[in-house]
Amino acid sequence: MDSFVLVIFGITGNLAQIKLIPALYDMEEKELLPSTISILGISRQEKTPEQLKLYLWETLNSENPNHPHKIEKAVFERLCGKFHFLSGDILKPDFYPILENHLATLKSTGKNIDNRIFYLATYPDLYETIFNNLKNSRLSSQDNGWTRLIIEKPFGQNLSSAKNLNSLLHKYFGEDQIYRLDHYLGKETLQNILAFRFGNELFEPLINKDYIDHIQITTSEEFGIGKRGGYYDSVGALKDVGQNHLLQMLAFATMDAPSEFSNPAVTKERVKILTSLIPDPEKLVLGQYSGYKNEPKVSPDSKTNTFFAFKTQINNPRFQGVPIYIRGGKKLRLNVAEICVVFKVPLNRLFSHLGSGNDPNVLIYRIQPNEGIVLKVLTKKPGHETELNENFMEFCYRHIKGNHNLLDPHERLLYDAIRGEQTFFNDAEEVEAEWAFVDKLSSQNPEPITYEPGQWGPKEADDLILMDGRVWIEPSTGFCRI
Repeated sequence: MDSFVLVIFGITGNLAQIKLIPALYDMEEKELLPSTISILGISRQEKTPEQLKLYLWETLNSENPNHPHKIEKAVFERLCGKFHFLSGDILKPDFYPILENHLATLKSTGKNIDNRIFYLATYPDLYETIFNNLKNSRLSSQDNGWTRLIIEKPFGQNLSSAKNLNSLLHKYFGEDQIYRLDHYLGKETLQNILAFRFGNELFEPLINKDYIDHIQITTSEEFGIGKRGGYYDSVGALKDVGQNHLLQMLAFATMDAPSEFSNPAVTKERVKILTSLIPDPEKLVLGQYSGYKNEPKVSPDSKTNTFFAFKTQINNPRFQGVPIYIRGGKKLRLNVAEICVVFKVPLNRLFSHLGSGNDPNVLIYRIQPNEGIVLKVLTKKPGHETELNENFMEFCYRHIKGNHNLLDPHERLLYDAIRGEQTFFNDAEEVEAEWAFVDKLSSQNPEPITYEPGQWGPKEADDLILMDGRVWIEPSTGFCRI
């Protein structure tokens, strides 16, 4: 792996504290960071080397559900040896010569600063100023090495703003330099869908309209918006997670096999699904949990959705006529994210006269928690009589020795970016296809319906699927347990 300098704009921000710094620690623990790497954190706050070290220590030892394991002192010391800090106003042009001089100083000590990754843990409205200053100071040039840019969602607020953002990015960087990070694409089970489907020949012949009755996707959270009111109230659940996470889950579960395992080939198939989705504004339900308007920084007359459910279809020969039901939101019954592929029940099934005899087989990709891939099947209950039970055939990460702690998505994706691997990042066409669908789906902008916390959203979401003679699948806690 090439040595490089990682320049983090916004090192003292929430994103860096919750995601990026823990990911860097985990990579150092696994000895994945080159010994000559330099990590340069930038912030308006001034910090001495001692204050930087204390900040990193407190960040890594804070209560972070995404990073619960113990911090080893020796690993921490090695990581601190790679860290540097520079204070300044990143919006002012006169800061960038200071940055350039700092990098030159690192180079004089034997560090490789010709290869550069700029990680923007900042607000998107700062991008243009930062890009322009990097270009004018030639810090983003690739004269002596490579330069890469990492940004995180949101990638726009609608199709128009997404196109504007992509135009801005392409003004300063090539598409092969841009790494649009959606952490869901770094989740182990989501990536494993490709291996499960295309590394085996058992199920893939069944993933089509002849065998599938319908598909359900659920991402739900028990908690509310917390301290994110200022951001969340301007976005809502559909745009915050529906436009990206859930559409990506659908793409992975339904895309055709790529011609090869490469970024262009895999992304091409994801885009085909996203551009084939049929938006139906009449089949969209939006909700808002009771008490949302009392959350900090939320407007008292807010009409922001904290829940969504919609029905769609894929307009291609493989899935023609297969309904897809998608829902997600906050203050719901469980913390869960899963894809359920529900198979058809043949009319001549042998045991259809028995209890549960007409229950469908369901292929479940559980993204979180209890991560794994399971198949719900019917089996004979032990005994003299012929009775059927529902059971699960399981592949579970928790049952694999040494795999109790899966890689954090930010660690995985940061490592990919360092290697120049873009397969599990979004490209411009993909982002625009997602927004094109969501813009059309939400064109009528229905009023959110109030629902009580701890439920599965408003009753209208149940009606959405009931009118087709189906019901939402209750996410099970009965599989992938230790």
